[in-house]
Amino acid sequence: MFSQQPQDLVVVAGQLVTLPCSIPGYNGVVLWIKNGLALGVGRDLSGYPRYTVTGNHGSGEHHLQIQHVELTDDAVFECQAVQAAMRSRPARLTVLVPPEDPVISGGPVVSLRAGDPLNLTCHADNAKPAASIIWIRNGEVLNGAMYSKTLLRDGKRESTVSTLYLSPSNIETGQQIICKASNKAVPNGKETSVTIDIQHLPLVNLSVEPQPVLEGNLVKFHCSAKANPPVTHYRWAKGGSIIKEVSGDTYEVIVDHSFFTEPVSCEVTNPLGSTNISRNVDVYFGPRMAAEPQSLQVDLGSDAVFNCAWTGNPSLTIVWMKRGSGVVLSNENLLTLKSVRQEDAGKYVCRAVVPRVGAGEKEVSLTVNGPPTISSTQTQQALHGEKGQIKCFIRSTPPPDRIAWSWKETVLESGTSGRYTVETVNTEEGVISTLTMSNIVPADFQTIYNCTAWNSFGSDTEIIRLKEQGGSQGSTGSTFLLFKSRGWGFLESNQVAFYVHCCRCPNPSLPTCKQGTHGHDYASQMHTHSCVRLSVNKSPQLNASISLNECKLKVIRQWDNETILLGKCLPPQITERFGN
Repeated sequence: MFSQQPQDLVVVAGQLVTLPCSIPGYNGVVLWIKNGLALGVGRDLSGYPRYTVTGNHGSGEHHLQIQHVELTDDAVFECQAVQAAMRSRPARLTVLVPPEDPVISGGPVVSLRAGDPLNLTCHADNAKPAASIIWIRNGEVLNGAMYSKTLLRDGKRESTVSTLYLSPSNIETGQQIICKASNKAVPNGKETSVTIDIQHLPLVNLSVEPQPVLEGNLVKFHCSAKANPPVTHYRWAKGGSIIKEVSGDTYEVIVDHSFFTEPVSCEVTNPLGSTNISRNVDVYFGPRMAAEPQSLQVDLGSDAVFNCAWTGNPSLTIVWMKRGSGVVLSNENLLTLKSVRQEDAGKYVCRAVVPRVGAGEKEVSLTVNGPPTISSTQTQQALHGEKGQIKCFIRSTPPPDRIAWSWKETVLESGTSGRYTVETVNTEEGVISTLTMSNIVPADFQTIYNCTAWNSFGSDTEIIRLKEQGGSQGSTGSTFLLFKSRGWGFLESNQVAFYVHCCRCPNPSLPTCKQGTHGHDYASQMHTHSCVRLSVNKSPQLNASISLNECKLKVIRQWDNETILLGKCLPPQITERFGN
């Protein structure tokens, strides 16, 4: 029989607890059960470091001792004699948890604006059972507080919140108000207090001198404030960004256009809080881009709409024009071109003018999508027995989806077929498709070659014929052409600017060599290229000769028989052939 059994207990968390269990004359195994689960076998409770079985085992004492009781120990315990099939009465161990120290929001000093009511909130958290809260002022309990509690996730502890409202007429500066929280674990309770301090925020005025002001001039900001308690610091900002280098009540700066749209603010702070005031500066400035127009690519017949927004002060005027034309297309931010045609493609300028201050402009491009256009020489040349090429130059927006060469019964878009190879190269100006023949035969000069390009808008076709070149190159390939630019340039110092372009052609009988054409076809014929510039003090008689290997121009001034070797420069516009 049990001589001692565990009894229901109520303890405060942190205390030492002993649950008695004595079974005289019993020498078998004793189990302690917690909420239906065995803590261990006999006196081995290694899984519970704070639990110990104490007493004289020989006398049948099997007391359960719990050190530093925690909330997890809040449970039902039993003592069982296994071999005797005996169970003690269940004993409820109730653990009480005192609330944490109460906290008043905003404490220990609560500052109020004069004339504002007082709302105080006090928290007493993690208590079991929930804490009771009272408010005390000058030794008297204040009535009318609102009270609520929340059960925590462990299902045992609760947090309590109490809110006290006092009207402006019922509070005075310097008063002390106490929040006292208590429960069964701390009957005497725990308390905290706040002191009421009725103050007012800084009253601030921000002046700006001079106004208005031209961009690039000095402006002075002065921030004056009245506050109780006194001002502790000033903080300046522009457009929301802190100005760290200024800390006093005055800010001097050379203004630009951004001060017109980004206000300068002065924030004045005292212990109660801060007051912020801001001002814009009436800055006169030239046009600044607010919404940058974007170049457009539109389909033929569709509308094109450009948007261009500027800011300026005073008010500005906007003008839209097409580059190279003096016609005003719009005076609004938007420029709308209805049902665009190919001739509408080009550069457009959005110009803004601020009277007596400045102007600005932005250029955009309009690209009109349409069918391809082919602009290639209809007759191209090659040498019999040599490798020859014919080229097809295509301008197309969007780029061509397909390019095909056809002659006789052959169609070739890319790659190699017999003696023929097609290669396509993209350039900034367009697409070049080249048909290369590895060994020119007489029949090639009788063939009609068809170059056709397609895109999603349509197609274009060009008929190209191949013509045999006349004459032949010298054995050393030493035929050169010499060109000069149009006219002579006489300067005030009587200097003469003489521009010379020197190139080597495969055969001097070629039309491109005879005509001196400077362009794509001519460039493709060039083997060596050098352009030179000579300046002399008088208009001389010049003898010119050309070095075969380096394509250098040698000029001899007849009056002093001095020879000058010339270097390279950018090629001038070729207009006249005057020597071989």
